[in-house]
Amino acid sequence: MDWYENKTTRKRYSAEFKAKVALERSGDLTLAELAAKLGVHHTLIASWKRQAMEGMAGTFSGAGDAAKAVSEGEAEKLHAKIGQLVVERDF
Repeated sequence: MDWYENKTTRKRYSAEFKAKVALERSGDLTLAELAAKLGVHHTLIASWKRQAMEGMAGTFSGAGDAAKAVSEGEAEKLHAKIGQLVVERDF
């Protein structure tokens, strides 16, 4: 048996679950108690809470709107370039 045949896959958690856990972390339970209750490693919970806090700060600062506007502008440029390349290829 090769080593890769018995390979286990990592558990994937949804964004909704991560958000729920990050919010529960602010409650009465300690990090260890919450990790035991949910069956999730405590470092994941701490990481998810940190990411949630950083995301909330961006929400209130308006940085998310600016990034979205840049993204939409860049998408328009890329669509124009795709159209140009398609025309050149077909010619």
